[in-house]
Amino acid sequence: MAAVYRVSDVHKHFRKENQELVALRGANLTVEEGSFLVLLGRSGCGKSTLLNLLAGLTTVTAGEIRYRNEPVSGPLTRVGYLTQQDTLMPWRDVLHNIAMPQEIQGVDKATRSAQAQRLVEQVGLAGFERHYPRELSGGMRRRVSIARMLCGGPETLLLDEPFGALDAQLRSDLQRQLLDLWSGSGRTVVFVTHDIEEALVLADRVVVLGPLGSIMLDVAVDLPRPRDGDEIRIQPGYLHLYRELTDAIRRAAQ
Repeated sequence: MAAVYRVSDVHKHFRKENQELVALRGANLTVEEGSFLVLLGRSGCGKSTLLNLLAGLTTVTAGEIRYRNEPVSGPLTRVGYLTQQDTLMPWRDVLHNIAMPQEIQGVDKATRSAQAQRLVEQVGLAGFERHYPRELSGGMRRRVSIARMLCGGPETLLLDEPFGALDAQLRSDLQRQLLDLWSGSGRTVVFVTHDIEEALVLADRVVVLGPLGSIMLDVAVDLPRPRDGDEIRIQPGYLHLYRELTDAIRRAAQ
């Protein structure tokens, strides 16, 4: 498969007061088109920093990131990004929150309303179109955020621990829904998590990051699809992969 992203010897430094903090040192990564890649690792290993660089929200200190062979120098309209935090507009109802990307793109009102309505139904929120974020549960707000991310028609999705604040059942439901939305779409997904089981439910491939973005393990997940978080533990091969990922995370902490 063709590479969508190529990360080559990337360094990222931040300045805090009079100190220079190193977040990434010599990071390298290739993301293949149509794949579901999970970046797995402990807090502080550079997962979110790398995702922000892929999104073009910040720039590299040294090295290079290319998207479809073009250098990434700023946000890309073809890339959707879902953060850990809830960024819905409180004064907009569900439909108008979802339609925002097309509104920014200048799409006419009728077209963007129709697309937002289709996405409302896709994420299971029919009947809640006129509700405001304050009237929704945490899981419902996440569904709205996913739909808004998709509204602009991105070909690549970047997700930074999007389900981390949810309870286990909601997380499982949204993992299943995300896989349904991705399956057969041709989209590329890069998903950040610190949860091994979540990585194995979602990924085609898991990259375990160690200190400063070093790669401790890069492994294909060949468990059969469709996958379900409630049943994946009994699949042949799950335990071996779980142990392999656990060992890589432990080595990263040494």
